[in-house]
Amino acid sequence: TSIFMITDAINKRYSSLSETTCCLSCGGAINYANPLVGEVCVDLGSGRGNDVVRLAETVGNNGYVYGIDISEGMIAKAQSLIEKFDITNAKIIQSNLENIPLQDNSVDVVISNCTINHASNKQAVWSEIFRILKPAGRFVVSDIYATHEIAAEYKNDPQAVAECWAGASTRATYLYTLEETGFESINILEESLPYAKGKAEVASFTVTGKKPIDKIR
Repeated sequence: TSIFMITDAINKRYSSLSETTCCLSCGGAINYANPLVGEVCVDLGSGRGNDVVRLAETVGNNGYVYGIDISEGMIAKAQSLIEKFDITNAKIIQSNLENIPLQDNSVDVVISNCTINHASNKQAVWSEIFRILKPAGRFVVSDIYATHEIAAEYKNDPQAVAECWAGASTRATYLYTLEETGFESINILEESLPYAKGKAEVASFTVTGKKPIDKIR
């Protein structure tokens, strides 16, 4: 199964969901982000752009917010939202998460809600987050993890991945990836009990961490 098939399935699913009122988030990462006036923020998997608007209003005109999403439908919704509220300190970018089109050491805080589990190469995503964060920059990510390893037949099923369960790593693998990437002060802020989703049992959690102050890359 190619990454393009998975990306296409995600694009179709979330473009259609952009026209509904359902909640796509598995957590409220923004509630723990504590953005400061003047900070540069990134929302990975920014969806309809609600959190982008909230961040932009909080960081003020001296700050800036980038919303990153792959879904054409969500990009269009988010763009119309920031135009509706006349937000001038934010930009919506269509991109996958493995190649974020932002400069090294340029971001103060990265948030994300139930998005990284879709990525086929999660190490690449976390390496990109590490790269774009300034030294001492932080992330707050809400996501899901699987209580047991997902069977290969589902991991390679684009529809199952798009449904926000088949791409989930185990808890141990998730935290190991963060440590291997180089983050410090890794802390789980909230965590749900396991629940059934698709053909798996998963749990939701919100995790935070920082790029060491002495790391340029």
